[in-house]
Amino acid sequence: MEPVLVAMAVTATSEDDGFSLITDKVSYNLTASDVTIVTSSNRRIPAHSGILASASPVLMNIMKKTVRRYQRYGASRAIKILGVPCDAVSVFIRFLYSFSLTEDELEKYGIHLLALSHVYMVANLKQRCSRGIVDGLTAENVVDVLQLARLCDAPDVCLKSMRLIQSQFKTVEQTEGWKFLQEHDPVLELDILQFIDDSESRKKRRRRHKKEQNLYMQLSEAMECIEHICTQGCTLVGPTNIVDVNKSTTVPFGGKSKPCKAVSTCYGLQLSIRHFAVCKKRSNENGCLRCKRMLQLLRLHSSICDQPESCRVPLCRQFKKRVEHDKRMGEDTKWKLLVRRVVSAKLCLHCVSRQRRTNVMEKQND
Repeated sequence: MEPVLVAMAVTATSEDDGFSLITDKVSYNLTASDVTIVTSSNRRIPAHSGILASASPVLMNIMKKTVRRYQRYGASRAIKILGVPCDAVSVFIRFLYSFSLTEDELEKYGIHLLALSHVYMVANLKQRCSRGIVDGLTAENVVDVLQLARLCDAPDVCLKSMRLIQSQFKTVEQTEGWKFLQEHDPVLELDILQFIDDSESRKKRRRRHKKEQNLYMQLSEAMECIEHICTQGCTLVGPTNIVDVNKSTTVPFGGKSKPCKAVSTCYGLQLSIRHFAVCKKRSNENGCLRCKRMLQLLRLHSSICDQPESCRVPLCRQFKKRVEHDKRMGEDTKWKLLVRRVVSAKLCLHCVSRQRRTNVMEKQND
């Protein structure tokens, strides 16, 4: 039998009694083909057992077996590769020789090559097919691709397919692939619906967490502004006096100070403090909602403050004393959790501001 090579994008030159297949880095001296690949349409592709065995451990095990019943095909060994187009088998065999694969071939035979690479354990071909299939995913073919990816153990393709189904579920739901899936594979349908539900739950949790973090950041910023207002005075609202809850002491605040970085927060707090100082409904049973919020902010500051004796923020010492005498206030777990998270947000703000100052200084030095 004369040596015949599969159409390969490599250089073939006569050398001694065989052939020399030269790829980018490897050169093989090959004699006449000693194995035949048989496709679905009975096409016979001559190949070399050494090359096939070195590229695929599955083919290596097949080569070790004696296959006398296939000798009628004109070779000592024959391997049947069925269930895929003949051209896809030719591309697969060529890849085992030269590791080359064009974009057109990948687009045309990507699904078939993924199945072949999985069956014959050709890892590099499987990776290339996975990337190519992911790039070609559409709402029309995503269900079929997902089914194949699960069979071929391609987690990247499965994940991308699931995400595409989630993002375009209304469109995918109208395709023939989805209708076929509902009738013949209810387990996979349930997995997809569970994935969509879990993804939506994660999104809701992330949005809720983001809102909470923004709230803690705003409260931390408010604590900074309260200290700024009460220690240095305010510039946007005129001076006034704050009377504590028991109306036993008066704390002045106001005057000139450096402008606060959080202008909007600082201005709102100044207005709230000014209202709190003159509001007549503050001590009523129903009370004033605005004053109640201001009291909560002052209590929050008192819970964070570590220098109550020298602190100039109104009611700081009074709240400290109330916590000492009122066990229920001291054992409020929700309030303690709020304080811890506001403190964490405050530390984050300090770290961010320090990093910004460092970057500005480095740019100035440069």
